[in-house]
Amino acid sequence: MPCSSAWGAYLAGGLAKAAVERPAGWLAIPLALLLPALLAWVVARLIFARGLKSGPYFSLITLALTMLGFLAAQQWSEVTGGFNGLVAIPEPPGLERYSTLFWLVALATVLSTALLGTLARRPLRVLWQAIAQNEERMQLLGYATDRMKADAFALSALLAAAAGALFAMHQGIVTPQAMGFVLSTEFVIWAAVGGKGSALGPLLGAVLIGYASTELRERFAMWEVFVALIFIGVVRFLPEGLAGLAGWRARREWVASAASRPAPPITAARPVPSLEFENLRCEQGGVRILDGLSLRLQGPGIRAVIGPNGAGKTSAFNALTAGLPVTGGRIRVGDHDATGLSAWRVARLGVARKMQVPSIFAGLSVRENLAVALWAGRLRGLDALRREPFAWHTSLSDEMIACFPELAQRLDVPAGRLAQGHRQALELAMTVLPQPRLLLLDEPCAGLSPAETQRMIEVIQRAVRELGAAALLIEHDFAAVAALQGEVYVLHQGRLLAQGNLQALQADPAVRAVYAGARK
Repeated sequence: MPCSSAWGAYLAGGLAKAAVERPAGWLAIPLALLLPALLAWVVARLIFARGLKSGPYFSLITLALTMLGFLAAQQWSEVTGGFNGLVAIPEPPGLERYSTLFWLVALATVLSTALLGTLARRPLRVLWQAIAQNEERMQLLGYATDRMKADAFALSALLAAAAGALFAMHQGIVTPQAMGFVLSTEFVIWAAVGGKGSALGPLLGAVLIGYASTELRERFAMWEVFVALIFIGVVRFLPEGLAGLAGWRARREWVASAASRPAPPITAARPVPSLEFENLRCEQGGVRILDGLSLRLQGPGIRAVIGPNGAGKTSAFNALTAGLPVTGGRIRVGDHDATGLSAWRVARLGVARKMQVPSIFAGLSVRENLAVALWAGRLRGLDALRREPFAWHTSLSDEMIACFPELAQRLDVPAGRLAQGHRQALELAMTVLPQPRLLLLDEPCAGLSPAETQRMIEVIQRAVRELGAAALLIEHDFAAVAALQGEVYVLHQGRLLAQGNLQALQADPAVRAVYAGARK
Protein backbone atom coordinates (compact mmCIF):
# COMPACT_ATOMS: atom_id res chain seq x y z
CA MET A 1 0.00 0.00 0.00
CA PRO A 2 2.88 2.50 0.44
CA CYS A 3 3.17 2.71 -3.34
CA SER A 4 -0.52 3.65 -3.63
CA SER A 5 -0.29 6.20 -0.82
CA ALA A 6 2.82 7.72 -2.38
CA TRP A 7 1.25 7.97 -5.82
CA GLY A 8 -1.81 9.51 -4.22
CA ALA A 9 0.44 12.03 -2.50
CA TYR A 10 2.37 12.93 -5.66
CA LEU A 11 -0.73 13.10 -7.87
CA ALA A 12 -2.74 15.14 -5.38
CA GLY A 13 0.24 17.40 -4.69
CA GLY A 14 0.76 18.04 -8.39
CA LEU A 15 -2.91 18.77 -8.98
CA ALA A 16 -3.03 21.05 -5.94
CA LYS A 17 -0.06 23.06 -7.24
CA ALA A 18 -1.69 23.35 -10.66
CA ALA A 19 -4.90 24.53 -8.98
CA VAL A 20 -3.10 27.64 -7.67
CA GLU A 21 -3.41 29.15 -11.15
CA ARG A 22 -6.60 27.30 -12.13
CA PRO A 23 -8.79 26.77 -9.04
CA ALA A 24 -11.05 24.41 -10.98
CA GLY A 25 -8.15 21.96 -10.81
CA TRP A 26 -9.24 21.03 -7.28
CA LEU A 27 -12.13 19.17 -8.89
CA ALA A 28 -9.60 16.77 -10.42
CA ILE A 29 -8.26 15.69 -7.01
CA PRO A 30 -10.48 12.52 -6.99
CA LEU A 31 -8.38 11.32 -9.93
CA ALA A 32 -5.40 11.18 -7.56
CA LEU A 33 -7.33 8.54 -5.61
CA LEU A 34 -8.91 6.63 -8.48
CA LEU A 35 -5.80 6.19 -10.62
CA PRO A 36 -3.77 4.31 -7.94
CA ALA A 37 -6.84 2.18 -7.19
CA LEU A 38 -7.26 1.36 -10.88
CA LEU A 39 -3.57 0.50 -11.22
CA ALA A 40 -3.78 -1.74 -8.14
CA TRP A 41 -6.83 -3.53 -9.56
CA VAL A 42 -5.17 -4.16 -12.93
CA VAL A 43 -1.97 -5.47 -11.33
CA ALA A 44 -3.93 -7.72 -8.96
CA ARG A 45 -6.14 -9.11 -11.74
CA LEU A 46 -3.12 -9.97 -13.86
CA ILE A 47 -1.32 -11.70 -10.99
CA PHE A 48 -4.20 -13.51 -9.30
CA ALA A 49 -5.47 -14.86 -12.62
CA ARG A 50 -2.39 -17.14 -12.59
CA GLY A 51 -4.06 -19.41 -10.06
CA LEU A 52 -4.24 -20.21 -6.36
CA LYS A 53 -0.47 -20.18 -5.82
CA SER A 54 0.11 -16.62 -7.00
CA GLY A 55 0.68 -15.20 -3.50
CA PRO A 56 4.52 -15.23 -3.64
CA TYR A 57 4.45 -13.62 -7.10
CA PHE A 58 2.07 -10.96 -5.81
CA SER A 59 4.39 -10.14 -2.89
CA LEU A 60 7.45 -9.92 -5.09
CA ILE A 61 5.76 -7.85 -7.79
CA THR A 62 4.29 -5.34 -5.34
CA LEU A 63 7.70 -5.03 -3.70
CA ALA A 64 9.25 -4.48 -7.12
CA LEU A 65 6.64 -1.81 -7.90
CA THR A 66 7.49 -0.05 -4.64
CA MET A 67 11.18 -0.03 -5.55
CA LEU A 68 10.37 1.13 -9.09
CA GLY A 69 8.24 3.94 -7.71
CA PHE A 70 11.06 5.03 -5.41
CA LEU A 71 13.51 5.18 -8.33
CA ALA A 72 11.00 7.05 -10.50
CA ALA A 73 10.39 9.59 -7.75
CA GLN A 74 14.12 10.19 -7.45
CA GLN A 75 15.00 10.29 -11.16
CA TRP A 76 11.97 11.97 -12.72
CA SER A 77 12.91 15.31 -11.23
CA GLU A 78 10.97 17.40 -13.78
CA VAL A 79 7.71 16.02 -12.37
CA THR A 80 8.47 14.79 -8.85
CA GLY A 81 11.17 17.26 -7.83
CA GLY A 82 13.72 14.47 -7.57
CA PHE A 83 15.58 13.93 -4.30
CA ASN A 84 14.26 17.17 -2.80
CA GLY A 85 10.68 16.15 -3.48
CA LEU A 86 7.57 17.97 -4.62
CA VAL A 87 7.44 21.19 -2.55
CA ALA A 88 5.15 24.16 -1.98
CA ILE A 89 1.98 22.05 -2.08
CA PRO A 90 -0.93 24.29 -1.04
CA GLU A 91 -3.65 23.28 1.40
CA PRO A 92 -7.26 22.97 0.17
CA PRO A 93 -9.21 26.23 -0.19
CA GLY A 94 -10.72 27.46 3.05
CA LEU A 95 -8.48 25.31 5.25
CA GLU A 96 -5.33 26.19 7.19
CA ARG A 97 -2.51 23.66 7.28
CA TYR A 98 -1.88 23.59 11.02
CA SER A 99 -5.41 24.13 12.32
CA THR A 100 -8.58 23.47 10.32
CA LEU A 101 -6.94 20.91 8.01
CA PHE A 102 -6.58 18.66 11.04
CA TRP A 103 -10.37 18.38 11.16
CA LEU A 104 -10.46 17.17 7.56
CA VAL A 105 -7.85 14.54 8.36
CA ALA A 106 -9.81 13.49 11.47
CA LEU A 107 -13.04 13.29 9.47
CA ALA A 108 -11.39 11.14 6.79
CA THR A 109 -10.01 8.85 9.51
CA VAL A 110 -13.40 8.43 11.16
CA LEU A 111 -15.19 7.84 7.86
CA SER A 112 -12.68 5.28 6.56
CA THR A 113 -12.68 3.43 9.90
CA ALA A 114 -16.48 3.48 9.95
CA LEU A 115 -16.55 2.12 6.40
CA LEU A 116 -14.23 -0.76 7.30
CA GLY A 117 -16.15 -1.37 10.51
CA THR A 118 -19.38 -1.61 8.54
CA LEU A 119 -17.82 -4.07 6.09
CA ALA A 120 -16.68 -6.14 9.09
CA ARG A 121 -20.36 -6.72 9.89
CA ARG A 122 -21.35 -7.71 6.39
CA PRO A 123 -21.05 -10.97 4.42
CA LEU A 124 -18.12 -9.47 2.51
CA ARG A 125 -15.96 -9.78 5.64
CA VAL A 126 -16.79 -13.49 5.96
CA LEU A 127 -16.00 -14.05 2.28
CA TRP A 128 -12.65 -12.26 2.55
CA GLN A 129 -11.71 -14.30 5.61
CA ALA A 130 -12.76 -17.49 3.86
CA ILE A 131 -10.50 -16.66 0.90
CA ALA A 132 -7.58 -16.00 3.25
CA GLN A 133 -8.10 -19.32 5.04
CA ASN A 134 -8.96 -21.69 2.19
CA GLU A 135 -9.08 -20.22 -1.30
CA GLU A 136 -9.33 -23.64 -2.93
CA ARG A 137 -12.59 -24.39 -1.11
CA MET A 138 -13.95 -20.99 -2.13
CA GLN A 139 -13.28 -21.76 -5.78
CA LEU A 140 -14.87 -25.19 -5.45
CA LEU A 141 -17.98 -23.40 -4.18
CA GLY A 142 -18.03 -21.22 -7.29
CA TYR A 143 -16.51 -17.96 -6.05
CA ALA A 144 -14.26 -16.08 -8.51
CA THR A 145 -11.59 -15.44 -5.90
CA ASP A 146 -9.14 -13.75 -8.26
CA ARG A 147 -11.69 -11.01 -8.92
CA MET A 148 -12.65 -10.72 -5.26
CA LYS A 149 -9.02 -10.31 -4.21
CA ALA A 150 -8.43 -7.70 -6.92
CA ASP A 151 -11.45 -5.72 -5.72
CA ALA A 152 -10.20 -5.85 -2.13
CA PHE A 153 -6.73 -4.72 -3.19
CA ALA A 154 -8.20 -1.85 -5.19
CA LEU A 155 -10.26 -0.71 -2.18
CA SER A 156 -7.17 -0.73 0.03
CA ALA A 157 -5.26 1.23 -2.63
CA LEU A 158 -8.06 3.79 -2.78
CA LEU A 159 -7.93 4.37 0.98
CA ALA A 160 -4.12 4.50 0.91
CA ALA A 161 -4.19 7.05 -1.91
CA ALA A 162 -6.63 9.20 0.08
CA ALA A 163 -4.25 9.08 3.04
CA GLY A 164 -1.36 10.07 0.78
CA ALA A 165 -3.30 13.01 -0.66
CA LEU A 166 -4.12 14.35 2.81
CA PHE A 167 -0.50 13.85 3.88
CA ALA A 168 0.76 15.88 0.91
CA MET A 169 -1.56 18.80 1.64
CA HIS A 170 -0.82 18.75 5.35
CA GLN A 171 2.96 18.56 5.04
CA GLY A 172 3.26 20.71 1.92
CA ILE A 173 5.94 18.39 0.57
CA VAL A 174 6.29 14.83 -0.74
CA THR A 175 9.71 13.16 -0.98
CA PRO A 176 10.82 9.83 -2.48
CA GLN A 177 10.90 8.37 1.03
CA ALA A 178 7.12 8.10 0.75
CA MET A 179 7.82 5.30 -1.75
CA GLY A 180 10.45 3.65 0.42
CA PHE A 181 10.60 0.16 1.88
CA VAL A 182 10.79 1.49 5.46
CA LEU A 183 7.33 3.01 5.27
CA SER A 184 5.84 -0.24 3.95
CA THR A 185 7.41 -2.08 6.87
CA GLU A 186 5.92 0.40 9.33
CA PHE A 187 2.47 -0.15 7.86
CA VAL A 188 2.77 -3.89 8.47
CA ILE A 189 3.93 -3.33 12.05
CA TRP A 190 1.10 -0.90 12.81
CA ALA A 191 -1.51 -3.32 11.51
CA ALA A 192 -0.01 -6.32 13.34
CA VAL A 193 0.25 -4.56 16.70
CA GLY A 194 -3.24 -3.11 16.57
CA GLY A 195 -4.85 -6.17 15.04
CA LYS A 196 -5.31 -6.73 11.32
CA GLY A 197 -8.63 -8.51 11.85
CA SER A 198 -10.38 -5.40 13.17
CA ALA A 199 -11.21 -2.04 11.62
CA LEU A 200 -9.98 -0.27 14.73
CA GLY A 201 -6.86 -2.41 15.05
CA PRO A 202 -4.59 -0.77 12.45
CA LEU A 203 -5.70 2.69 13.60
CA LEU A 204 -4.88 1.77 17.19
CA GLY A 205 -1.50 0.40 16.15
CA ALA A 206 -0.69 3.49 14.08
CA VAL A 207 -1.54 5.81 16.96
CA LEU A 208 0.39 3.83 19.57
CA ILE A 209 3.52 3.10 17.53
CA GLY A 210 3.44 6.46 15.77
CA TYR A 211 3.16 8.41 19.02
CA ALA A 212 5.79 6.30 20.73
CA SER A 213 8.11 6.78 17.76
CA THR A 214 7.67 10.54 17.88
CA GLU A 215 8.44 10.68 21.59
CA LEU A 216 11.18 8.06 21.87
CA ARG A 217 12.99 7.83 18.54
CA GLU A 218 15.45 10.58 19.42
CA ARG A 219 16.05 9.23 22.93
CA PHE A 220 16.92 5.65 22.01
CA ALA A 221 19.51 4.91 19.36
CA MET A 222 18.18 1.37 18.94
CA TRP A 223 14.53 2.40 18.54
CA GLU A 224 14.04 0.45 15.28
CA VAL A 225 15.33 -2.70 16.97
CA PHE A 226 12.88 -2.19 19.82
CA VAL A 227 9.96 -1.83 17.38
CA ALA A 228 11.10 -4.98 15.58
CA LEU A 229 11.05 -6.90 18.87
CA ILE A 230 7.53 -5.62 19.57
CA PHE A 231 6.46 -6.84 16.13
CA ILE A 232 7.99 -10.29 16.69
CA GLY A 233 6.35 -10.56 20.10
CA VAL A 234 2.93 -9.63 18.79
CA VAL A 235 3.16 -12.10 15.89
CA ARG A 236 4.26 -14.87 18.27
CA PHE A 237 2.02 -14.30 21.29
CA LEU A 238 -0.86 -12.10 20.10
CA PRO A 239 -1.53 -12.92 16.42
CA GLU A 240 -4.88 -11.08 16.40
CA GLY A 241 -3.31 -7.91 17.83
CA LEU A 242 -4.70 -5.71 20.58
CA ALA A 243 -8.17 -5.37 19.06
CA GLY A 244 -8.55 -8.76 17.40
CA LEU A 245 -10.11 -10.76 20.22
CA ALA A 246 -12.86 -8.26 21.03
CA GLY A 247 -13.70 -7.76 17.36
CA TRP A 248 -14.02 -11.52 16.79
CA ARG A 249 -16.50 -11.96 19.65
CA ALA A 250 -18.65 -9.05 18.53
CA ARG A 251 -18.95 -10.37 14.99
CA ARG A 252 -19.91 -13.89 16.06
CA GLU A 253 -22.57 -12.69 18.50
CA TRP A 254 -24.10 -10.48 15.80
CA VAL A 255 -24.26 -13.31 13.26
CA ALA A 256 -25.87 -15.61 15.80
CA SER A 257 -28.60 -13.05 16.54
CA ALA A 258 -29.79 -12.72 12.93
CA ALA A 259 -33.44 -13.69 12.28
CA SER A 260 -33.92 -16.32 9.56
CA ARG A 261 -35.58 -15.72 6.18
CA PRO A 262 -35.83 -17.75 2.95
CA ALA A 263 -32.78 -17.55 0.69
CA PRO A 264 -33.23 -16.49 -2.95
CA PRO A 265 -32.91 -19.17 -5.64
CA ILE A 266 -29.64 -20.09 -7.32
CA THR A 267 -28.93 -17.56 -10.07
CA ALA A 268 -27.05 -19.79 -12.54
CA ALA A 269 -28.86 -22.39 -14.63
CA ARG A 270 -27.82 -25.96 -13.78
CA PRO A 271 -27.26 -28.40 -16.67
CA VAL A 272 -28.60 -31.94 -16.90
CA PRO A 273 -26.44 -34.14 -14.64
CA SER A 274 -23.97 -35.81 -16.97
CA LEU A 275 -20.21 -36.21 -17.09
CA GLU A 276 -17.87 -37.60 -19.71
CA PHE A 277 -14.12 -38.17 -19.65
CA GLU A 278 -12.99 -38.81 -23.21
CA ASN A 279 -9.51 -40.32 -23.60
CA LEU A 280 -8.31 -38.10 -20.75
CA ARG A 281 -4.56 -37.83 -20.19
CA CYS A 282 -2.71 -36.00 -17.44
CA GLU A 283 0.98 -35.79 -16.67
CA GLN A 284 2.88 -34.09 -13.88
CA GLY A 285 6.62 -34.03 -13.33
CA GLY A 286 7.11 -36.42 -16.23
CA VAL A 287 4.82 -39.01 -14.64
CA ARG A 288 1.67 -40.07 -16.52
CA ILE A 289 -1.19 -40.03 -14.03
CA LEU A 290 -4.22 -40.54 -16.26
CA ASP A 291 -3.58 -42.58 -19.38
CA GLY A 292 -6.54 -42.34 -21.74
CA LEU A 293 -9.33 -42.47 -19.14
CA SER A 294 -12.75 -42.76 -20.79
CA LEU A 295 -15.79 -42.74 -18.54
CA ARG A 296 -19.40 -41.71 -19.11
CA LEU A 297 -22.06 -40.87 -16.53
CA GLN A 298 -25.59 -39.95 -17.60
CA GLY A 299 -28.63 -39.08 -15.49
CA PRO A 300 -29.22 -38.78 -11.74
CA GLY A 301 -28.17 -41.34 -9.17
CA ILE A 302 -25.10 -42.41 -7.22
CA ARG A 303 -22.13 -44.23 -8.79
CA ALA A 304 -19.00 -45.40 -7.03
CA VAL A 305 -15.40 -45.28 -8.21
CA ILE A 306 -13.11 -47.94 -6.78
CA GLY A 307 -9.60 -49.15 -7.44
CA PRO A 308 -6.21 -49.55 -5.78
CA ASN A 309 -4.22 -46.61 -4.50
CA GLY A 310 -2.67 -44.74 -7.42
CA ALA A 311 -5.34 -45.89 -9.87
CA GLY A 312 -6.24 -42.28 -10.74
CA LYS A 313 -9.50 -41.87 -8.84
CA THR A 314 -8.72 -38.58 -7.08
CA SER A 315 -6.67 -37.48 -10.08
CA ALA A 316 -9.78 -37.71 -12.27
CA PHE A 317 -11.58 -35.37 -9.87
CA ASN A 318 -8.53 -33.07 -9.85
CA ALA A 319 -8.52 -32.93 -13.64
CA LEU A 320 -12.15 -31.79 -13.65
CA THR A 321 -11.71 -29.15 -10.93
CA ALA A 322 -8.46 -27.57 -12.19
CA GLY A 323 -6.25 -29.34 -9.65
CA LEU A 324 -4.34 -31.21 -12.35
CA PRO A 325 -3.40 -29.97 -15.85
CA VAL A 326 -5.01 -31.88 -18.73
CA THR A 327 -2.51 -32.81 -21.45
CA GLY A 328 -4.92 -34.62 -23.74
CA GLY A 329 -8.52 -35.65 -24.20
CA ARG A 330 -11.67 -33.82 -23.22
CA ILE A 331 -14.04 -33.37 -20.26
CA ARG A 332 -17.71 -32.57 -20.77
CA VAL A 333 -20.23 -31.53 -18.11
CA GLY A 334 -23.72 -31.55 -19.54
CA ASP A 335 -23.47 -29.68 -22.85
CA HIS A 336 -20.36 -27.75 -21.77
CA ASP A 337 -16.72 -28.46 -22.53
CA ALA A 338 -15.10 -28.20 -19.10
CA THR A 339 -11.55 -29.08 -20.18
CA GLY A 340 -9.07 -26.68 -18.58
CA LEU A 341 -11.70 -24.50 -16.91
CA SER A 342 -10.86 -22.91 -13.56
CA ALA A 343 -12.42 -24.52 -10.50
CA TRP A 344 -14.94 -21.73 -9.92
CA ARG A 345 -16.18 -21.90 -13.50
CA VAL A 346 -16.64 -25.67 -13.20
CA ALA A 347 -18.58 -25.12 -9.97
CA ARG A 348 -20.92 -22.72 -11.76
CA LEU A 349 -21.77 -25.50 -14.18
CA GLY A 350 -23.39 -27.26 -11.23
CA VAL A 351 -20.42 -29.36 -10.06
CA ALA A 352 -19.56 -29.62 -6.35
CA ARG A 353 -16.67 -31.46 -4.79
CA LYS A 354 -15.94 -32.89 -1.37
CA MET A 355 -12.22 -33.38 -0.80
CA GLN A 356 -10.46 -36.51 0.44
CA VAL A 357 -9.25 -34.61 3.53
CA PRO A 358 -12.07 -32.39 4.87
CA SER A 359 -11.63 -28.91 3.38
CA ILE A 360 -13.33 -26.26 5.52
CA PHE A 361 -12.67 -22.76 6.84
CA ALA A 362 -11.00 -23.56 10.13
CA GLY A 363 -11.02 -20.01 11.52
CA LEU A 364 -14.71 -19.39 10.81
CA SER A 365 -17.53 -20.73 12.93
CA VAL A 366 -19.60 -23.69 11.77
CA ARG A 367 -22.47 -21.26 11.13
CA GLU A 368 -20.25 -19.09 8.92
CA ASN A 369 -18.94 -22.12 7.02
CA LEU A 370 -22.50 -23.11 6.20
CA ALA A 371 -23.38 -19.52 5.29
CA VAL A 372 -20.50 -19.23 2.80
CA ALA A 373 -21.71 -22.41 1.09
CA LEU A 374 -25.34 -21.26 1.12
CA TRP A 375 -24.42 -17.88 -0.42
CA ALA A 376 -22.65 -19.54 -3.37
CA GLY A 377 -24.65 -18.82 -6.50
CA ARG A 378 -27.17 -16.74 -4.54
CA LEU A 379 -25.36 -13.48 -3.72
CA ARG A 380 -26.16 -10.97 -6.42
CA GLY A 381 -25.55 -7.25 -6.84
CA LEU A 382 -24.75 -5.64 -3.50
CA ASP A 383 -25.96 -8.55 -1.34
CA ALA A 384 -22.45 -8.97 0.11
CA LEU A 385 -22.80 -5.47 1.60
CA ARG A 386 -26.18 -6.12 3.23
CA ARG A 387 -27.04 -7.86 6.51
CA GLU A 388 -29.88 -9.98 5.14
CA PRO A 389 -27.75 -12.86 3.78
CA PHE A 390 -26.71 -13.75 7.34
CA ALA A 391 -30.32 -14.76 7.95
CA TRP A 392 -30.84 -16.80 4.78
CA HIS A 393 -31.84 -20.44 5.00
CA THR A 394 -33.35 -23.09 2.75
CA SER A 395 -35.23 -26.30 3.39
CA LEU A 396 -32.05 -28.14 2.40
CA SER A 397 -29.89 -26.20 4.87
CA ASP A 398 -32.40 -26.90 7.63
CA GLU A 399 -32.38 -30.57 6.69
CA MET A 400 -28.58 -30.79 6.72
CA ILE A 401 -28.45 -29.33 10.22
CA ALA A 402 -31.18 -31.73 11.34
CA CYS A 403 -29.26 -34.67 9.85
CA PHE A 404 -26.11 -33.70 11.74
CA PRO A 405 -27.14 -32.66 15.29
CA GLU A 406 -23.47 -32.51 16.27
CA LEU A 407 -23.18 -29.46 13.97
CA ALA A 408 -26.39 -27.89 15.31
CA GLN A 409 -24.90 -28.02 18.79
CA ARG A 410 -21.67 -26.33 17.68
CA LEU A 411 -22.82 -23.61 15.27
CA ASP A 412 -20.74 -20.91 16.95
CA VAL A 413 -17.64 -23.06 17.48
CA PRO A 414 -14.67 -22.45 15.14
CA ALA A 415 -14.72 -25.24 12.58
CA GLY A 416 -11.04 -25.95 13.22
CA ARG A 417 -11.96 -27.33 16.65
CA LEU A 418 -14.28 -30.02 15.29
CA ALA A 419 -13.41 -33.71 15.43
CA GLN A 420 -12.67 -35.56 12.18
CA GLY A 421 -16.15 -37.02 11.85
CA HIS A 422 -17.78 -33.67 12.45
CA ARG A 423 -15.54 -32.06 9.82
CA GLN A 424 -16.63 -34.71 7.34
CA ALA A 425 -20.25 -33.90 8.09
CA LEU A 426 -19.66 -30.15 7.79
CA GLU A 427 -17.90 -30.43 4.44
CA LEU A 428 -20.62 -32.68 3.05
CA ALA A 429 -23.26 -30.15 4.11
CA MET A 430 -21.22 -27.34 2.49
CA THR A 431 -20.91 -29.38 -0.71
CA VAL A 432 -24.67 -29.90 -0.93
CA LEU A 433 -25.92 -26.39 -0.01
CA PRO A 434 -25.13 -24.72 -3.39
CA GLN A 435 -27.63 -27.22 -4.87
CA PRO A 436 -25.28 -28.81 -7.44
CA ARG A 437 -26.38 -31.26 -10.11
CA LEU A 438 -23.16 -33.28 -10.05
CA LEU A 439 -21.39 -34.19 -6.78
CA LEU A 440 -17.82 -35.46 -6.64
CA LEU A 441 -17.40 -37.12 -3.23
CA ASP A 442 -13.88 -38.26 -2.38
CA GLU A 443 -13.99 -40.78 0.47
CA PRO A 444 -16.73 -39.05 2.49
CA CYS A 445 -16.76 -41.93 4.99
CA ALA A 446 -13.01 -41.92 5.73
CA GLY A 447 -12.32 -41.95 9.47
CA LEU A 448 -15.94 -42.69 10.39
CA SER A 449 -17.29 -45.53 12.49
CA PRO A 450 -19.66 -48.07 10.87
CA ALA A 451 -22.67 -46.27 12.38
CA GLU A 452 -21.42 -42.88 11.16
CA THR A 453 -20.70 -44.39 7.74
CA GLN A 454 -24.28 -45.67 7.48
CA ARG A 455 -25.66 -42.27 8.41
CA MET A 456 -23.36 -40.51 5.91
CA ILE A 457 -24.53 -42.81 3.11
CA GLU A 458 -28.17 -42.13 4.02
CA VAL A 459 -27.62 -38.37 3.98
CA ILE A 460 -25.88 -38.57 0.60
CA GLN A 461 -28.73 -40.64 -0.83
CA ARG A 462 -31.31 -38.20 0.50
CA ALA A 463 -29.47 -35.15 -0.83
CA VAL A 464 -28.95 -36.68 -4.28
CA ARG A 465 -32.61 -37.65 -4.45
CA GLU A 466 -33.89 -34.19 -3.42
CA LEU A 467 -31.52 -32.37 -5.79
CA GLY A 468 -32.17 -34.71 -8.70
CA ALA A 469 -28.40 -34.86 -8.97
CA ALA A 470 -25.76 -37.34 -10.00
CA ALA A 471 -23.01 -38.30 -7.57
CA LEU A 472 -19.65 -39.93 -8.22
CA LEU A 473 -18.24 -41.31 -5.00
CA ILE A 474 -14.73 -42.63 -4.36
CA GLU A 475 -14.77 -45.28 -1.68
CA HIS A 476 -12.65 -48.21 -0.45
CA ASP A 477 -15.24 -49.66 1.92
CA PHE A 478 -17.17 -52.33 0.01
CA ALA A 479 -19.98 -52.21 2.59
CA ALA A 480 -20.53 -48.54 1.76
CA VAL A 481 -20.34 -49.24 -1.97
CA ALA A 482 -22.88 -52.03 -1.62
CA ALA A 483 -25.21 -49.76 0.34
CA LEU A 484 -25.22 -47.26 -2.52
CA GLN A 485 -26.73 -49.86 -4.89
CA GLY A 486 -25.47 -48.03 -7.96
CA GLU A 487 -23.16 -48.62 -10.88
CA VAL A 488 -19.47 -49.02 -10.04
CA TYR A 489 -16.43 -47.94 -12.06
CA VAL A 490 -13.08 -49.67 -11.49
CA LEU A 491 -9.95 -47.68 -12.31
CA HIS A 492 -6.44 -49.07 -12.71
CA GLN A 493 -3.27 -47.29 -13.83
CA GLY A 494 -5.16 -44.23 -15.00
CA ARG A 495 -7.67 -46.13 -17.15
CA LEU A 496 -11.16 -47.54 -16.77
CA LEU A 497 -10.72 -51.27 -16.14
CA ALA A 498 -14.35 -52.32 -15.76
CA GLN A 499 -17.81 -51.09 -14.86
CA GLY A 500 -21.06 -52.64 -13.73
CA ASN A 501 -22.77 -53.72 -10.51
CA LEU A 502 -20.66 -54.61 -7.50
CA GLN A 503 -21.46 -58.31 -7.46
CA ALA A 504 -20.41 -58.79 -11.08
CA LEU A 505 -17.21 -56.83 -10.57
CA GLN A 506 -16.28 -58.83 -7.47
CA ALA A 507 -16.45 -61.96 -9.61
CA ASP A 508 -14.43 -60.42 -12.47
CA PRO A 509 -10.94 -62.05 -12.55
CA ALA A 510 -9.34 -58.87 -13.98
CA VAL A 511 -10.72 -56.79 -11.12
CA ARG A 512 -9.81 -59.36 -8.48
CA ALA A 513 -6.26 -59.44 -9.83
CA VAL A 514 -5.64 -55.76 -9.13
CA TYR A 515 -8.05 -54.87 -6.34
CA ALA A 516 -9.55 -56.80 -3.43
CA GLY A 517 -11.28 -53.97 -1.55
CA ALA A 518 -12.00 -53.84 2.18
CA ARG A 519 -14.77 -53.60 4.75
CA LYS A 520 -14.96 -51.71 8.03
